[in-house]
Amino acid sequence: MAVQTADLAGRIRDVPDFPKPGILFKDITTLLKDGAAFHAAIDGLMAKIGTRQIDAVVGMESRGFIFAAPIAYKLGVGFVPVRKLGKLPADVVSVEYDLEYGSATLEMHKDAIKPGARVLIVDDLLATGGTVAGTIELVKQLKGEIVACAFLIELAALKGREKLGGYDIVTLIRY
Repeated sequence: MAVQTADLAGRIRDVPDFPKPGILFKDITTLLKDGAAFHAAIDGLMAKIGTRQIDAVVGMESRGFIFAAPIAYKLGVGFVPVRKLGKLPADVVSVEYDLEYGSATLEMHKDAIKPGARVLIVDDLLATGGTVAGTIELVKQLKGEIVACAFLIELAALKGREKLGGYDIVTLIRY
């Protein structure tokens, strides 16, 4: 039985107080294990992406990989992973970004994106926007052009979209 995009939010489990007290975690594993729901999520994102001209899809470790790779496949373009510090084997560009408590570093291979390449950034969740802002900076370091950023889920109350002002943002589910 086909799952409609409107039904996807009901396939995501809320986990209170994870990873720490006061946080309501959106667990996408319940959507991912349902083949029809996962199919609908990818197709729904593809519909939102539309006919944009894209040369590469960038996905962030680790849940972003789950959505970015099949989107790259459907678009017939390459997938570029963004990883945490020290996980990529060749020369990298890196960016440090702020977390709620502290900071982290993201890396991308220096040869991952050609100058002028039209890039779609994909992740599972847009919350405060810190990870995607760091990823945008990596793409800019390699002189790529950001076409859009796509997310399965947007937590609108955390105002991540505001941090990404000027970029085309597409989301499938908004909380």
